Parts: sequence; structure tokens; C-alpha cells
Amino acid sequence: MKTLVVTADDFGLDVSVNEAVERGHARGVLTAASLMVTAPAAADAVERARRLPNLGVGLHIVLVDGVPALPPGDIPDLVGPDGRFTAGLFGKGVAIFCLPRVRRQMEAEVNAQFEAFRDTGLVLDHVNGHQHFHMHPSIVEVIVKMADRYGVPAVRVPREPVIRSWRAQRDGTFRRAWISAFHFPRAVGMARKLRGAGLGVNDWIFGLCDSGKMTERRILSFLRHLPDGVSELYCHPATRRWTGPENLPAEYMYEAEAEALTSPRVAALIEELGIDLVPFAAAAGPVAR
Repeated sequence: MKTLVVTADDFGLDVSVNEAVERGHARGVLTAASLMVTAPAAADAVERARRLPNLGVGLHIVLVDGVPALPPGDIPDLVGPDGRFTAGLFGKGVAIFCLPRVRRQMEAEVNAQFEAFRDTGLVLDHVNGHQHFHMHPSIVEVIVKMADRYGVPAVRVPREPVIRSWRAQRDGTFRRAWISAFHFPRAVGMARKLRGAGLGVNDWIFGLCDSGKMTERRILSFLRHLPDGVSELYCHPATRRWTGPENLPAEYMYEAEAEALTSPRVAALIEELGIDLVPFAAAAGPVAR
């Protein structure tokens, strides 16, 4: 059986992202969205989500390239002089792993973001991380630790099946192999840890090797190569481009991704292939804690 979650990341980053999420769910195939609780348009995103009771809204944990929930002075090792999270994944990852004080700051910030999500009154559908930083083993430990407190039903595991991914797109051979090789060992251990804690996870993900390029053509190709089990297809839609420090890479095809979510061809192929389209928590199954 093929079950699919279609997720939009960066919900709340800008009103144009929120517009694409609302349109993609109300008129298309989008089933979930991952909320950045400290982003500039987070309040607008929450307001829209309240009008969309069937949209699975999750927490998009931000620890890089964004704004913290805590005062910068409380987490000095995670932010730069401007009070924003620094962008370097490697250096921050090493510091979190090796330095207890940095781990404590990370845990306090993750807890603050969970609290901010709880304050929205929305039901938590899933958890993932900006730039997949939630794969860091120390962050996985914190998510598991907080799962009962905040009712976490499921967590994204970024594991893309490289052969199927390449067969679907027939491009980026080296990139697909490198990204999959980099993520796969950590993803396997992450899935084992989460399942052992009774948390739901997806079996596969699509979009990891095509981030910012999830156009109608690519989505149609992925759908034709979807494996059995629970797959997540994630994207970064927006109705228009915008400027400012919260913007995403210029090469991202926001508008094309938004159009793909409401494409009649995409909806028709999902129906033709008998793919079960659901929010993340429903796809991952009941929590067994």
C-alpha cells in the first residue's frame, strides 16, 4: 500500500508562503505544513491553519538561519551579534555534541519553540527541523525527551531511496548519491531511536535531493516511482518572491512548486495510482507510548 504525505516547509516564513500553503491544501494535494513559530508571518500562518482543520501542522524546529524563541542572551553560543541563529551547521553541530553548555542552550531553545507551538492551540501533527538539523543525535534525544510532554506523534526522517529517486528524475546522479550516502546512516539510526520511543516516522522522503525544484514534472515522476509504505514528499511553495533576511535561496522555484500543489495532473495521478493521501501523524500511525 502506498501512503503519501505532501508537506510544505517554512510555514510562517512569509505571507506568500502562507498563501501557497492555504491554496495548496484547500485546492490541491497538500496535507501538512511545518510551522516556524518565530518567523515573521507565524501569526498569519496560525490564523490560516485554524481555518484548515484537516491540514496537519507540525513544528519546524529552527536552530540555524532564523530567529530564536528565547532572548539571545540566554543562548549566546547559538546566535550571532545580530541575535539571529548562525548559519554554520557543522560548527554548531560539533559544539552541541561536545559542549554541555551548548547542549543545555539548545534544549532550552527547542523547549521554548515547543511551548510557542502549544500556545497557538493547534494540534501538533509532526516535528522536523530547518535544514534537517533535527537529525543531530543530541537534538533527536531532546525531541524524544519532550515527546510525551508536548504530544509529539511523528517525526520526519530524511531518508530518500537513491535508486528510485534517480530513476524518477534521471539527473543529478552524483548529487543524489552523495546526499543519500551522507544522510542514510544517520537516518537509519534516527528512525530506530524514534520508533523505539514509540514515535511514528515516515519510511521514505522525496525532495531531499531536489530541494527548491519540486515542480509539477518532478512530482509526477516521483509519484510514478513511489514505493510501498509511508512516503513524504516535501516542498517550499510561495505565491511570489520576497526580499529580506528570511528569504530562501534565489534558485528555489517557489511559484512553480506552489502551482504543482494545485495541479489537476498531480491530483489525477494520485487518484489513478490509488495513493492514500493523508497528514503526517495519520500516515505514521498511532503513537505507541
